[in-house]
Amino acid sequence: MSKGEHRIKEETLPSSAETRWKDRAETVIIGGGCVGVSLAYHLAKAGMRDVVLLEKSELTAGSTWHAAGLTTYFHPGINLKKIHYASIKLYEKLEEETGQVLAGLYNPGDGHIDPYSLTMALAAGARKYGALLKYPAPVTSLTPRSDGTWDVETPQGSVRANRVVNAAGFWAREVGKMVGLEHPLIPVQHQYVVTSTIPEVKALKRELPVLRDLEGSYYLRQERDGLLFGPYESQEKMKVQDSWVTHGVPPGFGKELFESDLDRIMEHVEAAMEMVPVLKKADIINIVNGPITYSPDILPMVGPHQGVRNYWVAIGFGYGIIHAGGVGKYLSDWILHGEPPFDLIELDPNRYGKWTTSQYTEAKARESYGFNNIVGYPKEERFAGRPTQRVSGLYKVLQSKCSMGFHTGWEQPHWFYKPGQDTQYRPSFRRTNWFEPVGSEYKQVMQSVGVIDLSPFGKFNIKGQDSVRLLDHLFANVIPKVGFTNISHMLTPKGRVYAELTVSHQTPGEFLLITGSGSELHDLRWIEEEAVNGGYDVEIKNITDELGVLGIAGPHARKVLQKLTSADLGDDVFKFLQTKSLKVSNIPVTAIRISYTGELGWELYHRREDSVALYDAVMNAGQEEGIDNFGTYAMNALRLEKAFRAWGSEMNCDTNPLEAGLDYFIKLNKPADFIGKQALKQIKAKGLKRRLVCLTLATDNVDPEGNESIWYDGKVVGNTTSGSYSYSIQKSLAFAYVPVELSKVGQQVEVELLGKNYPATVIQEPLVLTEPARNRLQKKNGKGKI
Repeated sequence: MSKGEHRIKEETLPSSAETRWKDRAETVIIGGGCVGVSLAYHLAKAGMRDVVLLEKSELTAGSTWHAAGLTTYFHPGINLKKIHYASIKLYEKLEEETGQVLAGLYNPGDGHIDPYSLTMALAAGARKYGALLKYPAPVTSLTPRSDGTWDVETPQGSVRANRVVNAAGFWAREVGKMVGLEHPLIPVQHQYVVTSTIPEVKALKRELPVLRDLEGSYYLRQERDGLLFGPYESQEKMKVQDSWVTHGVPPGFGKELFESDLDRIMEHVEAAMEMVPVLKKADIINIVNGPITYSPDILPMVGPHQGVRNYWVAIGFGYGIIHAGGVGKYLSDWILHGEPPFDLIELDPNRYGKWTTSQYTEAKARESYGFNNIVGYPKEERFAGRPTQRVSGLYKVLQSKCSMGFHTGWEQPHWFYKPGQDTQYRPSFRRTNWFEPVGSEYKQVMQSVGVIDLSPFGKFNIKGQDSVRLLDHLFANVIPKVGFTNISHMLTPKGRVYAELTVSHQTPGEFLLITGSGSELHDLRWIEEEAVNGGYDVEIKNITDELGVLGIAGPHARKVLQKLTSADLGDDVFKFLQTKSLKVSNIPVTAIRISYTGELGWELYHRREDSVALYDAVMNAGQEEGIDNFGTYAMNALRLEKAFRAWGSEMNCDTNPLEAGLDYFIKLNKPADFIGKQALKQIKAKGLKRRLVCLTLATDNVDPEGNESIWYDGKVVGNTTSGSYSYSIQKSLAFAYVPVELSKVGQQVEVELLGKNYPATVIQEPLVLTEPARNRLQKKNGKGKI
């Protein structure tokens, strides 16, 4: 049979004609939309045997078949651009590879594609490489086995799978419930309008580019000889299909639509007519109103899920067509190689947790849909659905005094206002109303003593006979002695920075691990997986919600705390990076002498219900010293001056610890063969191509935030990772990755901010010495010589 005949035969087979069945599978994918089919294609093409895709009705049922099919290179997320790029490059080549005609139209840098043809082409490719696509085969139950495999039941029979991937679109919640998870997803009604032939469109020699009108909040493109435009309604007018969240998706719903409602979108139609006058006389031939699934922040959830072994998700796609190709490749690489090809923490399913209620999800999805086409600002806050139940013990005490930020469900003070100051939320690309107050908080910590609520930290307790052995395998640093703390990094097998935590050895074999709020379940999943896979005898508990954390920092921190405890806090007795259990104002705390400000300070871990009493005692004790609050904006300025790196900015799964300047924490000569050790030795032997440097730059009322371009000799050579105003030298400060040859102290480069290039200089870091370093120097040089 010729290739062409084979293709025609395959396309004319009835959907249920695939009579094979497999009892065992390496990967079972649930859902036959463009995302699930793309993953099947990529896994099979990469050589995975026994890939099985199960679809409840037919391919493209759900959201794929009625999608508008937009494909664009643009995305504000650095690495999500890579997903878009990979999708477009794949779609350009698919026809040649699979023989399907795509009906995709390419515009330079942008375009659209027929979603049905795309999915069928990916399906043909998946089958060509050996995947089994089975439909109709609804999954009726998912049962985990003790060895980490799954029993997947369907009316056609059951499959034992090494892993399961939920790519079930607006049925993803139902699939999640089978494994005991409540995925925070909600179907939104999205409408788009198709016109009949418009003579002026028909007369065009080339296809119109896709228009996106942010003010009118719609996209518009050519559809044959007419136009198609889709608006994003305001959060007040848009419609959420909340009955599906409460009662589940109606059993037969697949290729159905909702009733259209032109009144809801009239203001956008009028805006489009103003922008494109030929629309005024065009006839509307179709209004499509179909379900699209949204997560609270409009971004999908992609990757392995914490708390359930070998259960992966690719769900919550508001823009499934442009994401499908790149996400299929991204996930297949991760599944096959044990780590993601690049960092997409913003898509991590573990950014949500038990605090994500259905009320929160609905409020956020409304806000995200309504804000789809607005301008995003640095340090942007969105207020729908807040606060969640995840508030620290100090929330009620502090909420009227500060501007709160949202961190993985928690409310945490960003900056505090004084009487007479502007307390409004005023987002801006330039310095705004928080700039002066943050300067005062900076001064407070540097000259006196400040207090900060650090309760959002992720906190894990690890103990058991193999705890030391497990942590030695997980971390590139040595394990601290009992009573001490260190900063440690978990690396991926390829030697990239998966996480940064502080590890405190509290009693023999018992550890307290602390990570940033955004990494809580991201890090816990990795630790749990390694513990299970390696057969370590340990007990791992997530105690994040049980403990409050109060940070106290500044030259008078010891003086204030010493009034409240009988324990000796003297420099020789309670050294930097020591941890002790003691009582502060009769409240039991675990005190660690550490501060992300780099100043003299302690973190006090305590029961959440003791937070108010502890805070009041500390604030009262510090009256004489002029104690006051500070927030995370001031802490960021302080840590940048001390050249402290932050996970997610200076280091992540895109960076290795050597180029990030973390050599001090990486013990390549320790006996344990920690994850990433061999890869790191190779990286070191080959030499680095880029380095993290500290830059100062003179700007005018604008400061770097991260992800700005670094220019040298007329070319972009790197990017900033984070930045802030330095209140000590009254200039902007930034971390940036640059080629090794541009990393020397004194090197001049330029940083692009708001379309203008500002001269910047590589400086010797840190700009300001930490308190322990200043002390050491003082002892060495004799008092009074500093």
